[in-house]
Amino acid sequence: MSLKSSNKVETNKYELEIEISPEAFEEAIEKAYQKAKKKIQVNGFRKGKAPRRIIEREYGEAVFYEDAINELYGPEVDAAVKEAGLELVARPDGEVTSVDKEKGVSIKVVCIVKPEVDIDGYKGIEVTKVVKDVTDEDVAKEVDKLREKNMRIVTVDDRAAEMGDDVVIDFEGFKDDVAFEGGKAEDFTLSLGSGQFIPGFEEAVAGHNIGEEFDINVTFPEDYQAKELAGAPVVFKIKLKSISKKELPELDDEMIKDSTEFDTVDEYKADVKKKLQEAAEKEADADVEQKLLDEVISKLEAEVPQEMFDNRANEMIAELEQRLAPQGITLDTYLQFSGQTMDSLKKVYDEQAEKQVKLRLALEKIAEKDNIEVSDDEINAEFDKLAEQYKMPVEQIKIYIKADDLKKDIAVGKAVDLVKDSAVIK
Repeated sequence: MSLKSSNKVETNKYELEIEISPEAFEEAIEKAYQKAKKKIQVNGFRKGKAPRRIIEREYGEAVFYEDAINELYGPEVDAAVKEAGLELVARPDGEVTSVDKEKGVSIKVVCIVKPEVDIDGYKGIEVTKVVKDVTDEDVAKEVDKLREKNMRIVTVDDRAAEMGDDVVIDFEGFKDDVAFEGGKAEDFTLSLGSGQFIPGFEEAVAGHNIGEEFDINVTFPEDYQAKELAGAPVVFKIKLKSISKKELPELDDEMIKDSTEFDTVDEYKADVKKKLQEAAEKEADADVEQKLLDEVISKLEAEVPQEMFDNRANEMIAELEQRLAPQGITLDTYLQFSGQTMDSLKKVYDEQAEKQVKLRLALEKIAEKDNIEVSDDEINAEFDKLAEQYKMPVEQIKIYIKADDLKKDIAVGKAVDLVKDSAVIK
């Protein structure tokens, strides 16, 4: 391989000219011939036995050129990029400009590279820390959650259904007197007021008694995902089969003893308040860190190529697919259930991706400017932590994660600590 030239043609864009020698090209052609000859039939020869010169005379001298170039292309481009000292952020766009058996092969490659960045003013950033006051109402809500955990379900047969009740119903929906798909169920449990059904449905069930059969007239929302029903008036035929309600236990010392490690209501409330205050502190600390990082992003000076944002957004979508897979859910199914399209999902991730890419670039530059160092012991300790986290041998973790990449991650983490430690918190 010969890197003939490396020229910066635009911001973050380089053009490389690569020359492959006639000798290397000939070697690749011979390799392509040896690989393909088993499948080639030439008159006068048994299949796979025709000499290369005969095949080239029969099918043309360039018969193996494409396979030979494909064999050479990847390694040659990788070597040229390395020789040029470029750090790519996207797959290079290459073009074969000339092919000649006597002169070799010429390739032109356009490379998008990591941008040059700078950042100042990242030390001594001022931010305000706001800690939420924990009120008696907040404590009461948490106490009510404990009561809900200990609630009883009581059957109701002496009154009509009310909002807040659970009811069991049979129902079937009709549009223009024709039953529509997905509009029928038997022994369906519905919590009135949950918002599980379209507006007006649950409110219309309230007021009816066990055993009643009645009709409900409602209209589907204009933006309903089933287009044939969007904005359509329909009738649901309902049979109310049972009513039940949640009965919360009395809040007293006896309930607290039975349900918690505490002896009295006051002791339990005091612990709840303490934990809520600790959570409020953590939330405030997280908010401070986010404000600091947002400030760091705002101080970044760089022309970041769009390819970096696109790559990160695609990675995030791939990560979402991986999280869904163990649940047996495909990305298409997820989009359908969530009422999204791939375009709307990518739009959400595009914004996050831009912030993440800019933050990473800024923190890497901070680590560089402040000469942040990472020791071998720190790298090995992080490998040990990952091995424990994923329940895998350290050597196997090292197959998936390069030490250099881990070193950069640790340095970035130290850069975050540097920004936080130097910040002025009000």
